[in-house]
Amino acid sequence: MGQSASPPNEITMTPAIEKHTYPDSWYAASTTPLPAQPMLQGRIEVDVCILGAGYTGLSAALELAEAGYRVVVLEAERIGWGASGRNGGQAIAGFSCGEAKLEALVGFDDAKKMFDLSLEGLHWLRGRIDRHGIDCDWRDGHATVPIKPRQQREVEHAVEDFNTRYRHPVQWWDRERLRSELASDRYLGAMYDPVSGHLHPLAYALGLGRAALDAGVRIFEGSRVTRLVRGARPVLKTAAGEVVCDSVVLAGNALLRGIAPELESRMMPVGTYIAATPPLGEERARALIRNDMAVADTNWALDYFRLGRDHRLLFGGRASYSTLPPPNLRGVMTRRMHRVFPQLRDVGIEYLWGGMIDISLNRAPHWGRLAPNLYFAQGFSGHGLIAAGLAGTTLAQAIRGQSERLDLFAKIDHRPFPGGRALRTPLLVAAMAWYKLRDALW
Repeated sequence: MGQSASPPNEITMTPAIEKHTYPDSWYAASTTPLPAQPMLQGRIEVDVCILGAGYTGLSAALELAEAGYRVVVLEAERIGWGASGRNGGQAIAGFSCGEAKLEALVGFDDAKKMFDLSLEGLHWLRGRIDRHGIDCDWRDGHATVPIKPRQQREVEHAVEDFNTRYRHPVQWWDRERLRSELASDRYLGAMYDPVSGHLHPLAYALGLGRAALDAGVRIFEGSRVTRLVRGARPVLKTAAGEVVCDSVVLAGNALLRGIAPELESRMMPVGTYIAATPPLGEERARALIRNDMAVADTNWALDYFRLGRDHRLLFGGRASYSTLPPPNLRGVMTRRMHRVFPQLRDVGIEYLWGGMIDISLNRAPHWGRLAPNLYFAQGFSGHGLIAAGLAGTTLAQAIRGQSERLDLFAKIDHRPFPGGRALRTPLLVAAMAWYKLRDALW
């Protein structure tokens, strides 16, 4: 960490402009935002500059500030404005690509280390909630539920694998056992994980932001990075200012555009969507999910759902590969919800929102360095609530000179999406159509 003398910071603390507000969602309606942070104006010098105030950037900032580093976070909108404040809230051990894929990429030993680190990431998440008094409504329990016999066989194999090879105690629930907790006849059973769980994602992001501010991190909102100048002391430029630093962390994920083309080529932005019913009342809500677990099916185009703290159903699914929501999104989400819970035929949708996630070609985490002082993390692929915090902590450790964990993830080979920006979307749509057909037919 560079602590050498530097010229006084030439910076003006200007309030964030009002247009930078949170998208309309139940998350935004059910939590209190932090006071608006200033926009960056002028020039500032620090040890580490972080692009993006989501889980990754805030976790890295908090870790580094607590270790004595001078840290600035630049956020184009508001703290937790992106995927960190809009996601399904399901905190699931492991990574989106699954353990078998990781084994194929790096071998069992390294895949096992990565999985164990995801459990450590969950431990860090729970620890940060407790240590910083973050009121984000954590609840234990997650169920992965198959629909087709093929999927059931795969899930039963995964249960055996987790318990024997990965030493992670998950349970297989047959249909009758699942039905005692989940009031839906759609599923053939469940892999129940008592360690994973769910929370209020925006409240958690805001809690991390508050903890980072308390630790001395300076966060500038409404401060979109327009250019990265690489070198011995990189510079991140915004419309009205610049930050000169010793190290950079790029944590913009799906919203990182034009700053690092070599990262953008290995990431695909995908829109995902969540609906929230009106409050159902405690009795009716508890009748749906008696043990209050989060649930996700095993289809490629999956449904996932859980209960909110005010006894409404939060139901996620559907995807878009453009910047526009799918046509008749409200109708589609309502039908999908009623397919799972026919007893809610009289219930509609009160809130409907979406956001962009970043997927890698192999769905595996893409973390590493572009230069000795330029760090990044992306490719959470819809499975980032635990992994993004783990990534931020891992990047912070590497900046502090402890790079073994980052080097482990850097072993994963990540190829660009074929066809470049022009063709990656239609090619991915074609691939998704095949997986949806497979889910429908067998």
